[in-house]
Amino acid sequence: MLKSATRILLALLFAAPALAQTNTTLLVDIDHRPVTSLDGDWHTIVDPYSTGLYTFHQEIRKDGFFMNATPNPAGPPLDYNFAAAATLKVPGDWNTQRPDLFYYEGVVWYQKDFNHTPKPNTRTFLHIGAANYRTFVWVNTVKVCEHEGGFTPFDCDITSALKDGKNFVVLSVDNTRIADGVPTLQTDWWNYGGLTRDVSLVETPTQFIDDYDLHLSRTDHGLIEGYVHVEGAAAGTQVTVAIPDLKATTTATVDGDSRAAISLPVKSLTLWSPDTPRLYKVELSSGTDKLTDEMGFRTIETRGNQILLNGQPIFLRGISVHAEAPFRTGRAYSEKDVDTLLGWAKELGCNFVRLAHYPHDQRMTRAADRLGILVWSEIPDYWALQFDNPAVLAKSKQQLTEMIRRDRDKASIILWSVANETPNNPTRTKYLTTMADLSRQLDPTRLVTAALLVRTEKSPTGTTKIVDDPLGNALDVIGTNEYIGWYEQGLTGPDTTTWDIHYDKPLIMSEWGGGAKAGLHASAGTTPAQFTEEYQAELYKHQIAMLNKIPQLRGTSPWILMDFRSARRLNPGIQDNFNRKGVISDQGQKKQAFFILQKAYKDKTLGKAE
Repeated sequence: MLKSATRILLALLFAAPALAQTNTTLLVDIDHRPVTSLDGDWHTIVDPYSTGLYTFHQEIRKDGFFMNATPNPAGPPLDYNFAAAATLKVPGDWNTQRPDLFYYEGVVWYQKDFNHTPKPNTRTFLHIGAANYRTFVWVNTVKVCEHEGGFTPFDCDITSALKDGKNFVVLSVDNTRIADGVPTLQTDWWNYGGLTRDVSLVETPTQFIDDYDLHLSRTDHGLIEGYVHVEGAAAGTQVTVAIPDLKATTTATVDGDSRAAISLPVKSLTLWSPDTPRLYKVELSSGTDKLTDEMGFRTIETRGNQILLNGQPIFLRGISVHAEAPFRTGRAYSEKDVDTLLGWAKELGCNFVRLAHYPHDQRMTRAADRLGILVWSEIPDYWALQFDNPAVLAKSKQQLTEMIRRDRDKASIILWSVANETPNNPTRTKYLTTMADLSRQLDPTRLVTAALLVRTEKSPTGTTKIVDDPLGNALDVIGTNEYIGWYEQGLTGPDTTTWDIHYDKPLIMSEWGGGAKAGLHASAGTTPAQFTEEYQAELYKHQIAMLNKIPQLRGTSPWILMDFRSARRLNPGIQDNFNRKGVISDQGQKKQAFFILQKAYKDKTLGKAE
């Protein structure tokens, strides 16, 4: 099948007409639907010049570049042949699977055969957990969808393109950094390319539940409210929501927008929290479509400069985490990756993680629900985007919408972050205020934050860090990043630094700390140098003392749990393309700073006890 499919595909790929629908959708609770996994080996072709997409004049191909796919002695030679191509594992980035692709940025073509038997009154979707960064998808030579964004899932309706029996799918995945991308050209993490999360086939009834939002009322802890959307449903279609353990059931009908308002009284509800991460089985049904979910119910809000979980003040003892796989490196995607990363966070004494700087695999937020770890989830509005470009704003909005739609059923997530370390100017402030407003529109039950840069004023007696970024007006919780003692002022710099916060809002110190190479130690009796474990540990001590003097501080997420790859980190023998600010190395070695932070969290000497 592969050889013949390759010949047909390569002959017709770009000559075939596209489906009328080329957009994607996003099915919620996908990990609780029956799926046919397409994970495993995929045939791949590396195409650094995007030859399969463009002519040598850089025109989009219309007449079928692959018309010479069948060898012909009188014609030109065969250029592409998936049957003879090497394979890559899916999920997985290509950079860490093949040494020759370690630094590669460009197009890689993925191809896989699969069998399918059509069923009446059924729709079939191709689910892609994440593909970095731009993706085009064909099934049986028919273009079914395209997607931009490397960290959020998407689903392509492939019903019309399928055949009974043998089928094949081809994807073009391009991780080339682009100026009008989100993120843009510069990041401080590795640009892992490929199908980095699960790929599967999902079957649904013609009329199916594609979105819902169920949450605890802030004003009545005996009421779960929200909505269920049923795709394709006519007004009056019934929807049922039940929580068997609470003996609670309600039935509602959808309106003209196919959405049913839900109001479900409950008794004896155990509120979700880090101490009691109680999850309930929730059953949703409409017609022949049935879904289950595992959900916790809690409230999150602010009062003055406090963060209230279930109406009670809480201090967020956290750590920042990249989606970098422990030990093997590469993009994290497996249950083992998640268990290791969040296991280390729990060992530190954390009740909170900042999942930086993009949405992580859904396994991470599911595990946070089970473990009782609160989450800051972020889109990659990172550093200097083209804030004056409406097309870029549209991309940010898309990624925010996809992140919230996928994860609003997770009790662990309390903060949606719209940006990290962006330049302070009116154009950017307008852009990110729009993003904050959209976040509240999509999900009014959670808090909105961003990691801001701070302003510095120096005096003969010390330094003042001023938090007055106007974006703070649009935020519920102020996040700030600082590296006093690492990028400025020296090891004792925190001792003479004071903070001036211009907002009566909760403050999270969303990044702080410094780097160390695991196993690199200062000589006894000497002042420790940067990148030694001793310097990092001492810096944590000075930082903790400084942070405790900030009255509005309601949480911290130092940078970072584990060392991670970054092409910006070039110091040979020390960094070697790794950001070394982890309190744990990429090979699982705990540095001295790990134990300093662990003691401060477990003894509650960092931040005020609740």
